Amino acid sequence: MKGLKDITHEMKSTFKLYCVIGDPINHSLSPLMHNSAFKFLKIDSTYISYRIPKNELKSGIETLRNIDISGFNVTIPHKIAIMRYLDQLDESAIRSGAVNTVQNLRGKFMGYNTDVYGFMQPLHKRKINFTNMNILILGAGGAAYAIVTSLSYEKGISEVTILNRSQDRGLDLVKHGSKLGLNCKFQKISYLSNITLNYDLIVNATSIGLKNEVSPISAKYIKKDSIVYEIVYRPIYTNLILNAKQVNARIIYGYEMLVEQGAKAFEIWTGRKAPIKTMKQSLLGVFGEPK
Repeated sequence: MKGLKDITHEMKSTFKLYCVIGDPINHSLSPLMHNSAFKFLKIDSTYISYRIPKNELKSGIETLRNIDISGFNVTIPHKIAIMRYLDQLDESAIRSGAVNTVQNLRGKFMGYNTDVYGFMQPLHKRKINFTNMNILILGAGGAAYAIVTSLSYEKGISEVTILNRSQDRGLDLVKHGSKLGLNCKFQKISYLSNITLNYDLIVNATSIGLKNEVSPISAKYIKKDSIVYEIVYRPIYTNLILNAKQVNARIIYGYEMLVEQGAKAFEIWTGRKAPIKTMKQSLLGVFGEPK
């Protein structure tokens, strides 16, 4: 099997290499999405997956520097830890405290957070009114930081509750949201079934569902007229999505955020408008149209 250095030796001078780093990484559909965009626009580039275990992040980033990678995406579990290994941070990364996109600018690694943009776009397309909205976020990792940051730009939100297994990490995210002007609080996960019916928007910002796990939120604890936002995109029908469908809640699928954040990253790297329709179709060809 060829390594990253072997691939770079075969590249033409105009050829650019991109990747996504994380662990696990085999589930990622980002290569499929970005390669379809490169092909559609006839851009001489390719995008691969690169597994970097949690305790090997520093050496992994050094490898990417050595091969002069053009850019890369960052997923679980590196979105926060990656920041210490970058040279510069965009305002989106500074404000969110997490990075999911990196651009190589003449040898300098610049970090961005396109999740901030990608999370909100499906909500804006549905013309969601945030006035007096109560929001529940499951998780306190890098994705949750981006989501809280994205919500901080909206007016009229009543309350944002962070629910996480680790109280310390949950309280850190509460502090982050509070600094951004949101009314945030932390709730222990043991209280989950007692509170979910109080929320207008429920966001799963964890990896629960990635391995077909049962969601901690059953159908009877989802309000009929609420919005359920799943950030896990594979499988498309997670247990949380299926539970939400049972009560006819409004659903936002994980692939929607994936496409929007990916399109933003594509535009940062290439300076060209992303072919969103093509990127979306590349994913739905795997999933099938959601119903």
